[in-house]
Amino acid sequence: MDSSQALLSHLFRQLFHHPACQRRSVSAIRGRQYHSIPRRPSARALSSYHPPRRRLHTTPTLRSHDSTEGIGWLPRNRLPGTDLSEEFKRYPLVTAAKLASREERPRMCKMLVRDYIDDALYNPHYGYFSKEAVIFNTEKPFKFPQIRDETAFHKDFTQQYKEFEDKLDAESPNNLRQLWHTPTELFRPYYGEAIARYLYENYVIDLYPEYDLIVYEMGAGNGTLMVNILDWLRDNVPDVYIRTQFKIIEISKRMVQQQLKSVERSGHLEHVEVIHSSMFDFSTYVANPCYFLALEVFDNFAHDMVRYDLQTQQPLQGYLMIDQEGEFHEFYTPELDPRTKRYLDLRRKIDNPEHDKMFSNVIAKSFTDTIRNSSAWNRLKWGLKNRIWFQENLTAPEFIPTRAMEFLELLNSRFPHHRLLMSDFDYLPDTVEGMNAPVVQTRYKRETIAVSQLFVHQGYFDILFPTDFVEIAKMYELLSGKFARVETHEKFMRSWAELSDTTTKSKENPLLTWYKNASVMYTH
Repeated sequence: MDSSQALLSHLFRQLFHHPACQRRSVSAIRGRQYHSIPRRPSARALSSYHPPRRRLHTTPTLRSHDSTEGIGWLPRNRLPGTDLSEEFKRYPLVTAAKLASREERPRMCKMLVRDYIDDALYNPHYGYFSKEAVIFNTEKPFKFPQIRDETAFHKDFTQQYKEFEDKLDAESPNNLRQLWHTPTELFRPYYGEAIARYLYENYVIDLYPEYDLIVYEMGAGNGTLMVNILDWLRDNVPDVYIRTQFKIIEISKRMVQQQLKSVERSGHLEHVEVIHSSMFDFSTYVANPCYFLALEVFDNFAHDMVRYDLQTQQPLQGYLMIDQEGEFHEFYTPELDPRTKRYLDLRRKIDNPEHDKMFSNVIAKSFTDTIRNSSAWNRLKWGLKNRIWFQENLTAPEFIPTRAMEFLELLNSRFPHHRLLMSDFDYLPDTVEGMNAPVVQTRYKRETIAVSQLFVHQGYFDILFPTDFVEIAKMYELLSGKFARVETHEKFMRSWAELSDTTTKSKENPLLTWYKNASVMYTH
């Protein structure tokens, strides 16, 4: 093991001994896939690096009348700490785009939380998807009709997962390998064939024969979905296949190389284009009608973080400041970033009772009293200013999907005649604190560990959010004027998959029963 690997191993040996980053229910998370199969909790004692301490700061305008001079500050352990308001004012504001050219993780700067997330996941030099992530794939598809039942499938899958990583370790041992899997890989080619049927049926009804079938896919992983779709079109509807163009937009150079290999092996080279670009840097105007696939993409879209003043309900913009020692500090200001303000303004136009209910729950968890009616809320507001523990009167954080909003806006401006098909998680277990909060997780020695804070060593942790499909669908309709429909993963697959291909001898169907916490949205 070289010196850098030894250093990282030492780093991770310390991490999971730290109280703020203790693993929570390892059995609930395995890779990036969540389903109803029970897991046996790992008995292995895991350890890792000591993370930068996270501190909470607000601007002076938010302080209680009886507080001391300087910037209001509330560390994780609720004890007094050093006033860093001058550093916050002095440090430059950076973005993920500015950090993309840097090979070292930033210090002595501040950034919006969405830029921290983008940098941690996508920085070309140290980002999670640029250096650590590997996607599991099977050598051969599972033959479900020959498998006894769902338990036997799970056992077979677990064994293949182990053998896959054994081969990787034989070539290059790595305790920090970030290995995960997707429904595309787990249920290939049947999952991709279901998507192909959806595309074909809708294309024939809406666009054939006036237009070619043009498909864009964002975040295509190994390129397996693309291959499965084109295989099905070639074998079943060759007249449509010859008119098909499949274009992948991929931010990761490493994934681009993998996708090109998949194209070369598949024989679909004349029908495929792989574009190495972030969707948010994609400047081509696509005038023709097309289908846009975004499967398990929204969960890694960066979010902004806001807290609310409990007395005024005013939203406060969250920032991350990184000091000269590399430690993390949260700051909040009443001046909202334009994207945050736009999202909140748009959301006010959307009727979403579920969001209102969740927001009430977040407020209730911000203090010991439970809010049950408006009179209780009013009594609580008046009493809060006497609470030393909550002297800044802020709720738990809310994570708002500003990147998802930006994606929908870009989709409508660059692909005005698109039809969107997206799928992602509508619920995730073991999230960090807050409303619409993410899971922050890593793998160490083949164990998946969820940690309890957002701000961690950039590049070694996946950060994935649940999607509020009701809110996203209504926002899409508001921005585009088009219709969006939301279905469960199971319902969509019942409509478009050949269910006999994934049914076991016991008549159980893992394609339907796994991914119970996933939904699908498609638009017209």
